[in-house]
Order: sequence, then structure tokens, then C-alpha cells
Amino acid sequence: MPRIRVEVDGATYEDDVEPRLLLVQYLRERLGKVGTPVGCDTSNCGACTVLMDGMSVKSCSVLAVQADGHDVTTVEGLGVDGGTHPMQRAFHEEHALQCGYCTPGMIMASLDLLRDNPDPSEDEVREGLEGNLCRCTGYQNIVKAVRRAASDMREPGRQEVTP
Repeated sequence: MPRIRVEVDGATYEDDVEPRLLLVQYLRERLGKVGTPVGCDTSNCGACTVLMDGMSVKSCSVLAVQADGHDVTTVEGLGVDGGTHPMQRAFHEEHALQCGYCTPGMIMASLDLLRDNPDPSEDEVREGLEGNLCRCTGYQNIVKAVRRAASDMREPGRQEVTP
């Protein structure tokens, strides 16, 4: 079995993994990072989106061995000192969730979007989140939340875009 070394949410893990083990399975079953849901298992919904080296990836389409040597951030790794990340706060304050199933993936994909575009328009947010599906909200409040977080994150003293 291949041995991997991966940093997840600031902690380093070394494990032997089956070559076919998906990153989402590794995160949930081995590391207990259950904030990353298994959605469709086909990379269509984006619920399992995490950041790998700061870029969003659908963890159901990445093998754990592909994460070897990389830095992975899950939604659970965003808070600082027990607080919430500005994106998490904005999703809460703008009522950008209903059932919450897509929320972790939406938040992580939004952070990747803001890494490249710290002040996106409404259309740019919609385009940037194109690979993440929500069956409940109609997206309007998600767009508002991303734009609010972008504004909050541009203010001096706020947390940087990349965790």
C-alpha cells in the first residue's frame, strides 16, 4: 500500500492507503473530517469540495494518493481560535443555506473564487460557483453571502482569503 503524507487543516498525517481510496473517504473515514459530505460520488454536485494547496477540488474525484505532499483545507479548518471564518459568518448572516448539505462545498469553492477575484460581481459569483449545486436556496442568498464575505475580507484586520 502506498504511504502518504498530507497536511489537513494544519495537522500533518502519514498513512498507508489503498491506491483507490478517494480523498473524501480518507478525510471522513480516516481523519473524522465529516464536515466534508459525500454528495453524488460523481463530481457533479460539489458538496465535497475542499481546498488543495488553496485551489478548490471535488474530493470525490481526487484519490488520497494524489493528495500526498499537499495541503488540504476542509470547512472544519477555516475557523481561527475557535471562531468562524468571514465566509462562514456571511453564509449564516445572509441565510445562504437551508438544508445545509451543499454549504461546505459552496464555502470552499467561494474561497477559491475570492482568491482569484477578491471583488466579484453577482454574475462572477454565479459563474465561479457553477460546479456546485444547491437544491434548496435558489442561489440568491448564496451570492449575497459571497459578496458580503468578499467585502468583509477586504477590510483591514480581517482574515485573509486563503486559510
